[in-house]
Amino acid sequence: MTIHVRDHCLCLHAQRAARAIARRFDEALKPLDLKSGQFSLLTSLNRPEPPTLGSVAELLAMDRTTLTANLKPLERRGLVTVRADEADRRSRRLGLTEEGRALVRRAGPIWQATHAAIEAEFGGDADRLRADLNGIREAAANG
Repeated sequence: MTIHVRDHCLCLHAQRAARAIARRFDEALKPLDLKSGQFSLLTSLNRPEPPTLGSVAELLAMDRTTLTANLKPLERRGLVTVRADEADRRSRRLGLTEEGRALVRRAGPIWQATHAAIEAEFGGDADRLRADLNGIREAAANG
């Protein structure tokens, strides 16, 4: 069973690939004191209107509690704001501070170069891989 899981488990293979890619981005973003997940979170907030906590959690495929925990260090660094929604005081709106926007601008070229290098090394059809991964996510969400 162990060997079968090692060789066939889609979850294991996806996790291993995700960790390997995240390590590459973590290393590239290290000079900015930023992890790959934090970069994804910051970029998800880079919108004209502050999104709700729930919409960001959905976009990042995270539960709200995990998202809240991931926001705290960014909030302490002065990169994000969390405030009550004016229309619904129970809901929270998330935003980037000017310092957060500046960090996203500085991190962007690092992300682009790292992403291009990973895609070049992959040698496969990256668009197809993204489509397949999104298909798996959608099927799991609907299943």
